Amino acid sequence: MTATWPFAAFASMPPVRIERARGAYLYDAAGHEILDAAGGAIAVNIGHGRAEVADAMHAAAMECSYAVPPWLTPQRERLITRLLGDWLPPGLTRIHLTASGSEGVETAIKIALEYHAARGQPDRTKIIAQTPSYHGTTLAALAVSGHESRRFGLDHALPRVPHVPAPYALRCPAAEVGEYCLDALADMIHRQGADTVAGFLAEPIVGASGGALVPPDGYWQAVRRLCDDHDILLLADEVMCGFGRTGTRFALDRWAAEPDILVAGKGLAGGYAPVTGVFGTEALAMTLQQAGMNVMFHTFAAHPAACAAADKVLEILSRERLVERAAKTGATLKTRLLDAFAEHPHVAEVRGAGLLIAVEVVLDRDSLARYEARDGITTRITSSAHRRGVSFYPGGTGSERDIVMIGPPFTIGEREVERIVDTLVAAVDEVTLG
Repeated sequence: MTATWPFAAFASMPPVRIERARGAYLYDAAGHEILDAAGGAIAVNIGHGRAEVADAMHAAAMECSYAVPPWLTPQRERLITRLLGDWLPPGLTRIHLTASGSEGVETAIKIALEYHAARGQPDRTKIIAQTPSYHGTTLAALAVSGHESRRFGLDHALPRVPHVPAPYALRCPAAEVGEYCLDALADMIHRQGADTVAGFLAEPIVGASGGALVPPDGYWQAVRRLCDDHDILLLADEVMCGFGRTGTRFALDRWAAEPDILVAGKGLAGGYAPVTGVFGTEALAMTLQQAGMNVMFHTFAAHPAACAAADKVLEILSRERLVERAAKTGATLKTRLLDAFAEHPHVAEVRGAGLLIAVEVVLDRDSLARYEARDGITTRITSSAHRRGVSFYPGGTGSERDIVMIGPPFTIGEREVERIVDTLVAAVDEVTLG
């Protein structure tokens, strides 16, 4: 981009200068229209350029530019009221706000460790996580992430975290992926020692790292029971899949499995402001309070303008029934993609829920053999699509690769669905068929 930005250039991300954005479209410095089929980093839900969100942020900045996070402001109070009244599962009554998903995941981990310490079990310090997965870019969040490429250069310095397989049906060595993954989790708890495990952290639907991995029905209910049996907290990372992205309020809603701690960002403010929610049970919060512990805030957490943006985004999502629209449009888009790639020799699978969809590209459809990493298939496909005026999000972890993610604003219509499918088919054909 320039000599100073970004700090170290992304080899897989060609420089792009965006001048403005409206609805589902971005416009670059040359005035070219780009369909934002990625929703940025799968964050944009109500579309770009909504004046009422900007107006709410302006009003908040004029009323109260900043107040320390533990204090109440009108903007914080309105957001809390809306979250509790319209969005959160009934058991999650305590709210902590951070700026980023990474901060939110770290906070959830800290709460889990504090909780067990407050109950006289300080030896419960381990968090079991899944692979593939991604939980954030800070050190602790990276440590729990099953993401090879984003740990590169830091892996030697990160604490060792026990990982178990995420439900990845396409590449599972067993016919019953849910049973296989549950057995792996139970075995890991046994090997680590249940009395040393504080929590199990996972994405209910794995996002970009694995490519919209939807577990089978019954899996999450069984995980909930397993955690309860061993007094282990269930920590759900819905930073990407929460707030309607998968066609329900939260991904776990579809399985009626309620976590002890839920982290959800991105869609909370739809890309308009940096804000993430960490939501927990009354029992967790009261245990910390009675032990004289608290949950420390970040300086810019619960920023009044960010809270105002989130409150307005949630209002729009409800008023325009955009979660239901995401479910309907996502089903249509997924069906079109399945039809388009049904016989493609280099597409192994189209999967996902709502408007969190992935297409996995392979060297050979029958054997599921992958291209070599040096072939840069994902980058070549997304670059080809970008030249055609559509932006997709690259997925995978390095070891898991050649996954193209689709996560557009919930406001897209038939025109955008058709363009997404046609463009992705053309880009995949260009790269894999020559």
